[in-house]
Amino acid sequence: MKTQILATLENAKQYTLAVADGMPAEHYHFKPASEVWDFNELMHHIGYGIYWWEENLIRQQESDWQPPKVTSSKKQTIAYLEKAFDFLKQQVETMAGDKTAIQGFHATIDHITHHRGQATIHLRCKGIEPPAYRY
Repeated sequence: MKTQILATLENAKQYTLAVADGMPAEHYHFKPASEVWDFNELMHHIGYGIYWWEENLIRQQESDWQPPKVTSSKKQTIAYLEKAFDFLKQQVETMAGDKTAIQGFHATIDHITHHRGQATIHLRCKGIEPPAYRY
């Protein structure tokens, strides 16, 4: 079970980083509509969400939603995402295989997928073809 979870996580990491890398640095603050996050904010949200969802749903330690200041550049945001994914991998490697932790992991992955899908729309709005879906 843990092998499959780690494979799912690695796939999510690599695909998310490919989406993040697909947007040129000069368009990281692009937003397709005024009421949505720009690309950078969206990618940063994915990173923070990994930490929050892991704490609240995998470890079941309730905490408030208090995201840090949004990173300001493509390079910083990609580094933040990499660090968040690496943190989650460390937690998965040591997590108990109980039903609650596994459900929390899948909820975390679902959150990543949800917002990564939004990020692909940002890319398309800039005329950039998103990286091919990986599974």
